[in-house]
Amino acid sequence: QVQVEESGGGSVQAGGSLRLSCAISGRTFSTFLMGWFRQAPGKEREFVAAISSSGGRLDYGDAVKGRSTISRDNAKNTVYLQLNSLKFEDTAVYLCAARQLPFGLGSYYSDYKKYDYWGQGTQVTVSS
Repeated sequence: QVQVEESGGGSVQAGGSLRLSCAISGRTFSTFLMGWFRQAPGKEREFVAAISSSGGRLDYGDAVKGRSTISRDNAKNTVYLQLNSLKFEDTAVYLCAARQLPFGLGSYYSDYKKYDYWGQGTQVTVSS
């Protein structure tokens, strides 16, 4: 059974930064495409970032592009999301997701419905 666990959320003032972490257990981490999504109350789940199993391919959602960095450490079975220049509208639950995909990003990396495993999420609250 694959387990996904996020950490690192919290409350921060606008302009601040946070680093989210997501740890995977139960299967070979290096075969997973990893994604970050977010969901605010009353809104659809939104793509934030994705990174391929090797870390060589990555992409970002438009809302965070230029302000975020996704990375992974396969030795630690962990993926990270660095969020900078946070805005009030970044307030959401941030969810980590995994999809079994040994190579590349695939065609649907920004579609949350294509991911197999999910964490419970970590709350990010940005005050203006």
